[in-house]
Amino acid sequence: QVQLVESGGGLVQAGGSLRLSCAASGLTVRTYIMAWFRQAPGKEREEVAVTHWNGGTRYADSVKGRFTISRDNANNTVYLQMNSLKPEDTAVYYCNADPPRISFWGQGTQVTVSS
Repeated sequence: QVQLVESGGGLVQAGGSLRLSCAASGLTVRTYIMAWFRQAPGKEREEVAVTHWNGGTRYADSVKGRFTISRDNANNTVYLQMNSLKPEDTAVYYCNADPPRISFWGQGTQVTVSS
């Protein structure tokens, strides 16, 4: 059974930073394309960052230059470093494979950015 556990969210002022972690069990992250998603209140879930097993990355335009996705294959964990946070980054953040598998969704971690 696959379990993805997100952590590291919190309340931060605009311009601040947070580092999110996604600890995986039941799957080996190095064999998957992994991604971070977010869902803001009243909005659809959107993909914000992707990491390929070959080291390639892709970002949504809204976070490009501010967010960095990385993976630690030895610890089976995926990270999202978020800098220069904006109030519009407020959302619940989730990790999943890309494309996402329904059964992989975890509880997410709340990120709130105050102005």
